[in-house]
Amino acid sequence: MSDEIILKTKNLHKKYAEGTSMEVHALRGVDIEIKRGEMVAIMGPSGCGKTTLLNLLGGIDQPSEGTIYINNQDINLLTDTEVTDFRLHNIGYIFQLFNLFEFLSALDNTVLPLLLTDITKLEAEEEAKMMLRQMGLGDKIFHLPNELSGGEQQRVAVSRALLMNPAIILGDEPTGDLDQDTSSEIMNLFVSINENYKQTFLVVTHSEHIAKFCHRTIRIVDGEIVDDGKQVKK
Repeated sequence: MSDEIILKTKNLHKKYAEGTSMEVHALRGVDIEIKRGEMVAIMGPSGCGKTTLLNLLGGIDQPSEGTIYINNQDINLLTDTEVTDFRLHNIGYIFQLFNLFEFLSALDNTVLPLLLTDITKLEAEEEAKMMLRQMGLGDKIFHLPNELSGGEQQRVAVSRALLMNPAIILGDEPTGDLDQDTSSEIMNLFVSINENYKQTFLVVTHSEHIAKFCHRTIRIVDGEIVDDGKQVKK
């Protein structure tokens, strides 16, 4: 693990219906630092702000206050077009329900991010095939999602997330729709990728079992960090 900070938030706030009687303060001054090559879990009760935080980090939503740095870039300073391009090249997503297109093969689902770049379709497909083989799906490249198990579908989603060699992968309950054995299999895959390629992961989860695969756990309650998982120096 490097000492380089790959992701940092400073005094991050998010309010919905701001200035009205229905105002909800979803995040309250969140400060986070994640090092390159670190695996971090985010835990907290439902409604505590975990998904809101993930949406802000992914540039899907804008904070009401505060800054977000990813790869030394303050993403709040980017235009909508620039954020979209930055997200494509720097952030990978893995979702609970896989988010695969049912009518596309494993290959076609995986290759999608590369088709938004300037490399040829043939080159993109060769890279996607290589990634799927590395994920143990070499014999499932042309299978549709409904021909794959839940674990295999999530491996396709992982392949897609890794294809652009992102600075960080954001996982939103990535094992939430899987049984415990398959969940452990996917998390062991994350650990292997982290160890072999120094890939940074930030994983939102409700499961203490899943959090134990990570280097540390950040805990959020009512939009505030109550424990950042760092060891206190004595």
